[in-house]
Amino acid sequence: MKVDANNFVSVAQIAVNDPDLQEAVSLGTYNGYSKRLVAMFSNGHEHGEAMRQQAAAMRRRAIQKLPDLLELAEKNMTANGIKVLWAETAEDVRNMVLDIAKKRNAKLVAKSKSMISEEVALNHAFEENGIEVVETDLGEYIIQLNKETPSHIVMPVMHRTKREIRDLFMRELNMPFTDDAAEMTAFIRKHLRQVFVNADIGISGGNFIIAESGSLCLVTNEGNGRMVTAMPKVHIGIVGIEKVIETIEDYATLTQILPRSATGQQMTVYMQMINGPRREDEPDGPDEVYVILVDNGRSKVYATKYAEALTCIRCGACLNACPVYQVTGGHAYGWVYSGPIGAVITPALTGLENATPLPQASSLCGKCKQVCPVDIDIPRMLLDLRHELVEKGMTDKIFDVGLKAWSIGNRSPKLFIMGGAVARFGTRFLPNRLPGPLGGWTKYRDFPQFAPKPFRELWKERKKGKPS
Repeated sequence: MKVDANNFVSVAQIAVNDPDLQEAVSLGTYNGYSKRLVAMFSNGHEHGEAMRQQAAAMRRRAIQKLPDLLELAEKNMTANGIKVLWAETAEDVRNMVLDIAKKRNAKLVAKSKSMISEEVALNHAFEENGIEVVETDLGEYIIQLNKETPSHIVMPVMHRTKREIRDLFMRELNMPFTDDAAEMTAFIRKHLRQVFVNADIGISGGNFIIAESGSLCLVTNEGNGRMVTAMPKVHIGIVGIEKVIETIEDYATLTQILPRSATGQQMTVYMQMINGPRREDEPDGPDEVYVILVDNGRSKVYATKYAEALTCIRCGACLNACPVYQVTGGHAYGWVYSGPIGAVITPALTGLENATPLPQASSLCGKCKQVCPVDIDIPRMLLDLRHELVEKGMTDKIFDVGLKAWSIGNRSPKLFIMGGAVARFGTRFLPNRLPGPLGGWTKYRDFPQFAPKPFRELWKERKKGKPS
C-alpha cells in the first residue's frame, strides 16, 4: 500500500467535515472503548491491570528473545510439515506468493483478514497477474467492493454507516432493499459460499506464532477464517516476524486480553492453532501450508528506541481511545496502520520523511498508553519522533522561528515584561481573529483580552496591602 501520510492535515480536514464519517467513527469508537472497559475490568480493576502487565511482560520477553524464538519457531513449524519462507521486503512477499500461485495454476484466492497483506499490497499483485482474489471477512469484503483501504486495524469499515453499506450492496450485488443488518449479513454469507468451495489458495495473516509448538494462531469472530485455512488445497499464512511468542501459556493469556481490548469480548468466537497440513488420517484440511515470515523494516525498528512498538498485538484499543482518531478516522493517516500506534509504526517502518505530520497527530493525553493491553508507551515514542523531526530539520520553519522567539522572550524577565505590556496595548486594536500564521488560534475561538494588570503587579499590590 502506498504511503500517503504526509497529506494527513488536508485529508483530516476533509474527514472532519464529512457528516457520515463523523457519525460512523463516533459510534464505532464509542462502542469499542465502552465495551473494552466492561470486558477488561469485569473481574475488578486490579485484576484487569494485572492481566495487562502480565501480557506486557510476555510480549517484551518475546521481543528480547526474538532472534532465538524465530529460529525455534522455524524448526518446529518445519517439523510439523509447514514450509517456512523468509521475506525481507514487501516485494519478496508478493513474489513468493505469486510463485506458489502460478505453480499451481491458481485462478481464485480466498483471503481472511490480514493487515500485513495490505502492508505489502498483495491484492494488487494478484490483480496485476490476472488472479482473482476475494476478501472473505465481512468488513474487508465491503472495503474491497467499494475500492477502499481499511480505516481501522480491527474494524476496517468503521468509517461507513449502515445505510452506506446497504446502498453499496444494492448497487454492486443487486441485494434487495433491507435495513436489517442480519439480512444483509446472510445475503453476503450466501454470496461468499462458492468462493470458499472454488478457491485454489487460502491466505490468512496470523495473530501469533507459538515458538515452542510451531503453531500458527488465528483469533477471529467470523467462520471465514476457518474456511480459508481449511478448504483450499493450499494455505499461505503471512506473518510479521514480531508476532512470535514463546509458549502456549503466553498464548493463553494474550488470547484473553486481545479480544477484551479489540471488541470487548471475553473470548472471540474462533481460536485456531494450525499445526501443519492435513495428515493422512484426516478427512479435510489443506495439502500444503506455507508460513511467510515478513521483515519489511521490522529488523531496522528492532535496533532503535522504537522497538517497543513491535510488541503491539493489533487490538485497535488506542484508536478507539484517541481524540484525534475519533474525528479524523483512519484514512487520514495515509497508510495501513492508523491511530496512535500508526503514528509510530508508519514513520518507523517507512521513514520519518514519509510521515512527518503523524508524530504531531496527538494531543498527548496519554489514553493510548492507558488502554494498551501490553502497556506500550506510545506518548513517549511520539515525543521522541517529534524530537527527531526538529533534529533533522523537518519541522515548519515559521513555527520554529516563532517558538525560538517565544523561548527567548520567556527566559528574559525584561523581555517578558516588555512583551506583556506590548500585548496588552496592541491587542486592543486587533480584530477577533489573529492574522497570518497565528490565525489557527482564533479560527474556532474568540481571542481573549489580556488582563489589565499582570499577576506580578497584582501580587506586589497584595503584599503592600493595596486593593487589587
